[in-house]
Amino acid sequence: MSPALTGALAGLILAVSALIFGFWGFILVALFMAIGAVVGRVVSGQIDIRNIVNAFTGRSTS
Repeated sequence: MSPALTGALAGLILAVSALIFGFWGFILVALFMAIGAVVGRVVSGQIDIRNIVNAFTGRSTS
């Protein structure tokens, strides 16, 4: 799936949620979409969660 199509589908979902659920429903759907995107990148290996945890705990080598 191309990035343009993915963005269009995300925009469609957010627009429909804003129309149906109002502002707070829109915010909730956007938050869940962001969480889902991060989880998907962690599962696919694009984000290494151990490096992020080490950076927050002060054990980063950089």
